[in-house]
Amino acid sequence: QVQLVESGGGLVQAGGSLRLSCAASGRTFSNFPMGWFRQAPGKEREFVAAANWAGTITYYTDSVKGRFTISRDNARNTVYLQMTSLKAEDTAVYYCAAALRGLANRVSDYSYWGQGTQVTVSS
Repeated sequence: QVQLVESGGGLVQAGGSLRLSCAASGRTFSNFPMGWFRQAPGKEREFVAAANWAGTITYYTDSVKGRFTISRDNARNTVYLQMTSLKAEDTAVYYCAAALRGLANRVSDYSYWGQGTQVTVSS
């Protein structure tokens, strides 16, 4: 089992920045590719970013490329999502997740999930 706890969400004005953190416990964190997803009201959960076990391979959904950065610190069992130039459409609950297999962008590829943290961007 892997337990994941997100933090760092909040209310920010458009153009601002936030850094989300996801602390992991349980099984060896460095074994797992990690991802960030988000879910806006009335919408399906969508992929945002993912990083391989070392953080050396990353990829992003098109709408956040150049604005968001995923990183991880395996010594601290933590994955981060640095978000800049935030837009109103980034408003959502953000979830971190751990995959048991390779780097992926589908919800179904992730086995462990946090409870989420709310990000609200005011325009």
